[in-house]
Amino acid sequence: MGNCCVTPAGVSSPDRKKGKKKKQNPFALDYGANHHVSSGNKLCVLAEPTGREIELSYELGRELGRGEFGITYLCTDRSTGNTFACKSISKKKLRTSVDIEDVRREVEIMKHMPKHPNIVTLKDTYEDDNAVHLVMELCEGGELFDRIVARGHYTERAAAAVTKTIVEVVQVCHKHGVMHRDLKPENFLFGNKKETAPLKAIDFGLSVFFKPGERFTEIVGSPYYMAPEVLKRNYGPEVDVWSAGVILYILLCGVPPFWAETEQGVAQAIIRSVLDFKRDPWPKVSDNAKDLVKKMLDPDPKRRLTAQEVLDHPWLQNAKKAPNVSLGETVRARLKQFSVMNKLKKRALRVIAEHLSVEEVAGIKEGFNLMDTSSRGRINTDELRAGLHKLGHQIPDADVHILMEAGDVDKDGYLDYGEFVAISVHLRKMGSDDEHLHKAFEFFDKNQTGFIEIDELRHCLADDVEENNEEVVEAIMQDVDTDKDGKISYEEFAAMMKSGTDWRKASRQYSRERFNNLSLKLMKDGSLQLDNNESR
Repeated sequence: MGNCCVTPAGVSSPDRKKGKKKKQNPFALDYGANHHVSSGNKLCVLAEPTGREIELSYELGRELGRGEFGITYLCTDRSTGNTFACKSISKKKLRTSVDIEDVRREVEIMKHMPKHPNIVTLKDTYEDDNAVHLVMELCEGGELFDRIVARGHYTERAAAAVTKTIVEVVQVCHKHGVMHRDLKPENFLFGNKKETAPLKAIDFGLSVFFKPGERFTEIVGSPYYMAPEVLKRNYGPEVDVWSAGVILYILLCGVPPFWAETEQGVAQAIIRSVLDFKRDPWPKVSDNAKDLVKKMLDPDPKRRLTAQEVLDHPWLQNAKKAPNVSLGETVRARLKQFSVMNKLKKRALRVIAEHLSVEEVAGIKEGFNLMDTSSRGRINTDELRAGLHKLGHQIPDADVHILMEAGDVDKDGYLDYGEFVAISVHLRKMGSDDEHLHKAFEFFDKNQTGFIEIDELRHCLADDVEENNEEVVEAIMQDVDTDKDGKISYEEFAAMMKSGTDWRKASRQYSRERFNNLSLKLMKDGSLQLDNNESR
């Protein structure tokens, strides 16, 4: 790694407490690893960076996105004017030797991978005292699912084309001794906004080099896309085909194959590996497509197809001949439904916030002023984190980011006072406070019948759902209306507010840390047992 590579002084895992043994968690990054970091004065992560001062060659512009460790910026080459993406990873975030090794390995793998039209290219690497900067090819075409939602017509043929691209990436990785380990829709972006834009794999942060026959035990990745053998801590490159199979299933029907309201339920569903081919639109899907899904999601990795066998499958061999008939608005509507459901919850939180008592509002205002150390009338993620700690909320970084993303409605990277109030409502667990929930329910129940009817739901979602997208409203009604009487009772509304329904958010990489409080054990027979003190 080079002589300059020294790790930071004595950092230990924030999850460890004296005299208290941490429960093991199958979704943790690697709960069996030794996270001790040796002492040193200066951290040098990369062995051979392009340079030290990125500003000499590139101008960093607006923020494009942020993750667990870094922020991605628009980046302009000063000599040519060409634009790129720069992923800047703060060294303050690299708290353990595992974190540091992950960054080194990501760079090594991106340099090792051949130039490929569907894999993002690493152009330059820089490292200064504060951060590591990775200058990469810019992908401006947006996420895979967002483009599907934007389309008015979605077909099996389109799903086949996307799947072929994803599996070709897997094939290239495996051919060059790389296991991706975190294949999910968010890790694929379109190169540009054109209809013909190439789809590109953008993130190799959890990828590893492997040798034939080598087995791995670290539990990494995103829960909804994990293969059963990952949970059993004994796996190889076959896990990438499983994850691609999960994406294919979602592409064809709009929901994940293994889904549940709780993390325990997700793990149990993955272990059971039972596929539902009865729900609409599966009756419209060709037998060839369903056959490929089954073979990619075979729970036995020895029977599961290899990437090459997937590409040789008749459905992908004849991808251009796959049915070009729409799978129905249902698939597109389901993908839209998840994001709209989240907005419904946020709107309810804001209604609750408006009905807080004078004392409650005064307390929240005091908290906001305490955090707004720069007196700008808005707070950023660092101020939110520091302020929460001052107020006695020992919240992990991952949850701070989740709160920030949930509250930052206008996506400007800050919480204004109104957005902070909604966050405070969440922190105070107002969702379980009947008085406040009743206020929100009454806001939606305009005609005061004691139920939220379809017209009232349609009205309150008018800003978030296009007029002609009636299926989104109906799908939300169907999900929340558990007794199927065509309207939402107070009990059903309260259950929605207290449950987690946004599987896309739950699948994001940083959310793995949310599962640290689970106590799940895989039994020798492959079943899943939940400790009694964790049952709901």
